Amino acid sequence: MKKLALIALSVLFITTIQAQTKTTAKPVVKPKPSVPTEKLVEIKTELGVMVVKLYDSTPLHRDNFIKLVKQKFYDSLLFHRVIQGFMIQGGDPTSKTADSTALLGSGEGPGDMIPAEFRPNLYHKKGALAMARTDNPEKASSNCQFYIVEGEKTTDNFLNQVECSVRQTGNIDFYYNDTARKAYKTAGGTPGLDQNYTVFGEVIKGVEVIDKIAAVEKDGNDRPLKNIRMKMRMLN
Repeated sequence: MKKLALIALSVLFITTIQAQTKTTAKPVVKPKPSVPTEKLVEIKTELGVMVVKLYDSTPLHRDNFIKLVKQKFYDSLLFHRVIQGFMIQGGDPTSKTADSTALLGSGEGPGDMIPAEFRPNLYHKKGALAMARTDNPEKASSNCQFYIVEGEKTTDNFLNQVECSVRQTGNIDFYYNDTARKAYKTAGGTPGLDQNYTVFGEVIKGVEVIDKIAAVEKDGNDRPLKNIRMKMRMLN
């Protein structure tokens, strides 16, 4: 009888533990998919599609670009100036209906230039999206013309020279961190433009399209012999 009582108590104890485990077990929570906080823009061309991420740390340039994309301002405009190993440029509104002999690059959209938004952690690595500008002392940007960096691989020695040059302009704390140096040495870019033109985004998909556009045949003014038109839309 004692043995049966002990067995019964053991079964009761195990059953109680199992019940408690079932009631206290927490449901499995699946992680939510990461959603980009930055605005994304698709740039479609006949040579491929690029997706660019706009930086929140350059709000004036970001908001201006978003406004133009939503207005369909860029649709059917040309990449009118391409230099292999350097960059591809577009956004001149006069390029939409320009003939093959027209000199492009001086067109502007309605409104004022955009004040410079230089940031020490934003630099001209390959795929960087930046705004073109005139040779104005404030280094304010065009309100519509932009370029995307192709660039070339560089060395620590050259980056040291750029650091010194930027510091001599008064930005005495400027330097390239390890991330920037690795990007310039492995993927490439145009560090000579840093802190002179505002970088406000980067290509996160379709980087190879930059190389395709930069490699096309062009005339003496760096305009592609065959028109390369663009079409843009917001992705989020």
